[in-house]
Amino acid sequence: MAVHSLIPFLLSLSSLLPTISSSSSTASPVIGINYGQVANNLPSPAEVLPLVRSVGAGRLKLYDTDPTVLRAFAGTNIEFVVGLPDQLVPKIRDPAAALSWVKTNLQPHIPRTKITAVTIGNEILSGNNTLLIQSLIPAIQSVHSALVSLNLDRQVAVTTAHSLTILSTSYPPSAGAFRRDLLPYISPLINFLNKTRSPFLINAYPFFAYKADPKRVSLDYVLFEPSAGVVDSGTGLRYRNMLHAQVDAVVTAIAAAGGGKTVEVRVSETGWPSVGDEDEIGATMENARRYNGNLMKMVAEGKGTPMQPRSPLQVYVFALFNENMKPGPASERHYGLFKPDGTLAYDIGVSAPTVNSTTSGGDDGIGRGDENSPLFGFTSPGSYYTVYSAVEESKWPWLSGAIAVAGLILQLV
Repeated sequence: MAVHSLIPFLLSLSSLLPTISSSSSTASPVIGINYGQVANNLPSPAEVLPLVRSVGAGRLKLYDTDPTVLRAFAGTNIEFVVGLPDQLVPKIRDPAAALSWVKTNLQPHIPRTKITAVTIGNEILSGNNTLLIQSLIPAIQSVHSALVSLNLDRQVAVTTAHSLTILSTSYPPSAGAFRRDLLPYISPLINFLNKTRSPFLINAYPFFAYKADPKRVSLDYVLFEPSAGVVDSGTGLRYRNMLHAQVDAVVTAIAAAGGGKTVEVRVSETGWPSVGDEDEIGATMENARRYNGNLMKMVAEGKGTPMQPRSPLQVYVFALFNENMKPGPASERHYGLFKPDGTLAYDIGVSAPTVNSTTSGGDDGIGRGDENSPLFGFTSPGSYYTVYSAVEESKWPWLSGAIAVAGLILQLV
């Protein structure tokens, strides 16, 4: 499917950037992008703004609180989701530490920079670090309390992102359920999100389902191309793409855990690599173009999932740049829409503006914060260097990963 016809519409959106709060369930249909910086050759944050606008993005997600980025985007009205790295989570459960962190990393940038949410850690519940898991909910509550004390809680939501390995069942979507061992942590999280009207974030990658079994998983189905799709035997709903099925499995799991259908599910990461190793089947420029192009079109049209068709799905593409310092398979370094020099990684029908330089001030590509505040100042990089490591480091990876992938594959059996 050609995406050239989509671009004029996307570009028009860049002049109508969103003004709706992060906690709103009626967020405007503008694409978001993950802005990772695990590289040593990226443009400066000031040079990134025109690239973001060129693809019609109105939201950015960071894995930290890089002050150089937040200052560069001040006054642009682009929404930011920022991150508190995993290593700080146990410390931030202390209310005094949380208040200090918010005062140092968030408050100085608000309201000039539109920070709408902060994620506490990344995919913690699918990991095997008991201290992090036990600290997650107290840390979330402490950061929220700090925001309340500073009268920022109505502007900044507090949440955390999850991988799909937190599910024990993902197919059919109407049978979606969380792992029972995680319910003691997920249930209070859902209660918190309900109370504060904050979103539940998931990192969803249909690419991995296709890579795991390309003979049985339809490429058209995972790339949002026309296909017969699959029918959920429990609801009779027809799913035309895998991402919607993944989201609705989480929607069902939240309801089953006592959250009803009032907690909004957002896709905090999804994408497709343009290059991969020999055994990474499907990692091609053409597939990346089709996946991200069709995804952006779907978001621009304000489409929801079959279970929630009237609620536009909010999505953050992974990622803005190819990041050359990421370890792991070749795909990890090729998820970007752009190359570090500011040119497009593949043709999605836009003309990328010229970037004046190819590095961010000659440093290592990772921003720096207040050196006088080593603990509560900016910390980078984020929790996971790679998408691959998030899967590999999940709790009982052979079991939870197999269950999640099997559920996705069964959608087409």
